[in-house]
Amino acid sequence: MSTYLSKENKALFTELVRTDFKLRYQGSILGYAWSLLRPLLLFVILYVVFVYFLKIGKDIPHFPVYLLLGIVMWNFFVEMTMQSLSSIVGRGDLIRKIRIPRWMIVFSSSVSATINLLLSLVVVFVFMIINQVPITLGIFMLPVYFLMIYVFALGLSLFLSAAYVKFRDVSYIWEVVLQAGFYATPIIYPLQLVGNELVEKIILMNPVAQAIQGARYYLITHETLTTYNTWDGSWYVILPTLFVGLVFVVGLLYFRNQAKSFAENI
Repeated sequence: MSTYLSKENKALFTELVRTDFKLRYQGSILGYAWSLLRPLLLFVILYVVFVYFLKIGKDIPHFPVYLLLGIVMWNFFVEMTMQSLSSIVGRGDLIRKIRIPRWMIVFSSSVSATINLLLSLVVVFVFMIINQVPITLGIFMLPVYFLMIYVFALGLSLFLSAAYVKFRDVSYIWEVVLQAGFYATPIIYPLQLVGNELVEKIILMNPVAQAIQGARYYLITHETLTTYNTWDGSWYVILPTLFVGLVFVVGLLYFRNQAKSFAENI
């Protein structure tokens, strides 16, 4: 345990987070400003296409903020998993040179993504003020849903980063999964648009969908469909949370099992 809590490891962890964040925008003219501009530019494109041309979301109160919050939360999930996926291979030289807890490398990538999330939330709250979205006590539920996405993404990151050491195809497969997940998750469209109660229930079994809809419900409008009101408050509402725990445990166990051979396989 002392190995994990030593001053040297704490200093190394801090440096890993700082380096990850710096390298992400190295060589960019705008630098860290992209943390704010990326979700904002994506929001503008989707808002113009889906609201002005396809007329989607016109019946949802404060739909611009509704859409932006979904984009920010989805980007957080994508960024965590994609950055962490290649983190072990990317730190191969470090792993071979010094003794370091392997999980620290994946965890540092997740912290870097969390910093970007916090910066993006600044944009969300600015839009809330512009759109006159009332700020209620529901805002205190946001950390719960962000934590759900974080734990889910961390479990996947541990699994993917370990698998990527042996199988480079993992990155291509995961890109396809994320692309499909973007459209299968109610980000750019209200879940009510599906119009099929069974399909709506299945979609909300996805922890990311549950977190996005829950955050929208408490922060923006109670007209948002959530796991609780879709399943009429039955015990099924706990299934996405149980799935998050299962993914995290499986990811952690697989990572620990593979970590011993990282130096030889990178």
